[in-house]
Amino acid sequence: MLGAALLCGRAAARAGAGLIYLGVPSRSMDQVNCATPEVITAAIDRVGDFDRLSHDFTSIALGPGLGDRRTIAEKILANLSRKRFASPIVLDADALAVYNGRPEKLPSRDLKLILTPHPGEMSRLCGLSVEEINRHRREIAGGFAHKYNCVLVIKGQRTVVADPDGKIFENRTGNPGLATAGTGDVLTGIIGALAARGLSSWSAATIGVKVHGSAGDLAAKEKGENGLIASDVIEQLPYALH
Repeated sequence: MLGAALLCGRAAARAGAGLIYLGVPSRSMDQVNCATPEVITAAIDRVGDFDRLSHDFTSIALGPGLGDRRTIAEKILANLSRKRFASPIVLDADALAVYNGRPEKLPSRDLKLILTPHPGEMSRLCGLSVEEINRHRREIAGGFAHKYNCVLVIKGQRTVVADPDGKIFENRTGNPGLATAGTGDVLTGIIGALAARGLSSWSAATIGVKVHGSAGDLAAKEKGENGLIASDVIEQLPYALH
């Protein structure tokens, strides 16, 4: 699912990450180079390919576009854990799906993880119904973040962010147009970029969701909510950050 990876990389660039590596299968490099000339395209066909790159990264965003190659995410995280990788790692989409029903396997005691599930992904991850998650977003987010030692972002109307120490943030920016496909990949890129710029996991997540919603609001003012697409949000990121 190259589109998800492209959206994530483009969002990271617009959110101010100065140097971005976008890992894709080697057979797709030419397509990705043409679509996102602002990022460095890296061929990642196996875990070893990633390991040769990752020692200098100031953040990692993992998951968007992996599709049926999602099991590579667990292997990458295991290697990063062994190396004591110290920078924030954003997990979204297929990188979360690897841990469905077994969140205790997340290497969050050893790594600085930021999880960004929507309610459906959160349901599959922890076994609660979507309805229950939406009714008790703050309580569930806070309990999960504390139990698994991570920063957790439950996306949706009034996105909630929680950290292991009990802090809770509820976002008030955004509009229904952000429910369109691809905007979650955009958020992953934003949070990854802010973390790369030196913000803590908590600050990257909370500021990231606020900027993401603000960019969506700016895009909706220009184009309306009904026709909003993820690329519109990316184009508004510099203005939202400003």
